Amino acid sequence: MDAFLILADGTTYRGNAVGAVKEVISEVVFNTSMTGYLEVLTDPSYAGQAVTMTYPLIGNYGICRADMESYRAWPDAFLVRELAQIPGNWRSENTIQNFLRQQGIPGIAGLDTRALTRHLRRSGTMNGCITTKQYAGDEKEQLLEQIRSYSVRGAVKKTTAVSISSYDPETDLRMQEKSRFAEHAGRKTEKELRGRENYHVALLDVGAKRSIQKALLKLGCHVTVYPSGTAPERILADKPDGILISNGPGDPKEDPELIRNVRVLGDSGVPVFAICLGHQLMALAMGGDTFRLKYGHRGGNHPVKDLETGRVYITAQNHGYAVNPDSMDPAVAVEAFRNVNDGTNEGWRYLGRPVMTVQFHPEASPGPCDSGYLFQKFFEMMEEHHA
Repeated sequence: MDAFLILADGTTYRGNAVGAVKEVISEVVFNTSMTGYLEVLTDPSYAGQAVTMTYPLIGNYGICRADMESYRAWPDAFLVRELAQIPGNWRSENTIQNFLRQQGIPGIAGLDTRALTRHLRRSGTMNGCITTKQYAGDEKEQLLEQIRSYSVRGAVKKTTAVSISSYDPETDLRMQEKSRFAEHAGRKTEKELRGRENYHVALLDVGAKRSIQKALLKLGCHVTVYPSGTAPERILADKPDGILISNGPGDPKEDPELIRNVRVLGDSGVPVFAICLGHQLMALAMGGDTFRLKYGHRGGNHPVKDLETGRVYITAQNHGYAVNPDSMDPAVAVEAFRNVNDGTNEGWRYLGRPVMTVQFHPEASPGPCDSGYLFQKFFEMMEEHHA
């Protein structure tokens, strides 16, 4: 069955329908990762977006549920050049075609993703409609009006945890990683944890990936996950040793109450580590400003420079907004990381308070893992706080 991607400017691309057969309007973005399509599909940060994979062959290692970053898939649609018909991987439990269908996500295969990506880079991220219907004349003009009026709204509330839940490093890490491959990693972790302080970390879930939680558990931390609307006083009443504010979807300016709550957490004196959307929320809370990037940073190959050491790390990223470095008071924060490609801000170190934020993903499943050391740095912040 033919399927079509109709962009807000009227540009149309044709391919073959895969996954669920339904019509959706969404924000069309592209991801340059060569692997990790399941992690992309299950990353809550993609809620409200249609994801284009620039790598030409997707689905070749199937679906491995232990690698999922959430209990479900979040994108509105999935766009690829070629979808592998038969996966070749001993860990595979399903095909990507079946997975998309089961998750209710429409897709298009056989799409000219190179042409689409070049178009989005020139014109900027734009909305589009994924459909199996051919539109023309007045009917297409009406559709284009609907496409242009679409915006991602309420995505954090849609993706956040529904209730407070707690996880223990001795038991829950093994439960979360069920494959034979992951169990081996879990046994190694338990050995490494002996003799370490088991700090309690409050994870404010504004669209968190499971890998963030796993990274904390691997450090021996007890983790309590709080929904995004949890009052900061409720979180602080549990006396956490550290607070992690997660990644997530949407415009960081959408929820003023959430920004105010993040300010309270940042001023609490408890060590805070904020990632991606959390990084943007903290900047807004401390008087900074954010802006929308032309086409965002999404992929596993973005070079970021540590401005203190001069070292460059290859990072995983997924964001459409960035913090304006000129908007930050130098008496409040010092720029810590910068994107080598376009010079945008990638992290802050706040002055007078134990707060560290980064725009990229140090948990980085499926990789690269260059910046994973930042979780250890967060652990050391908690150690210093208790010294």
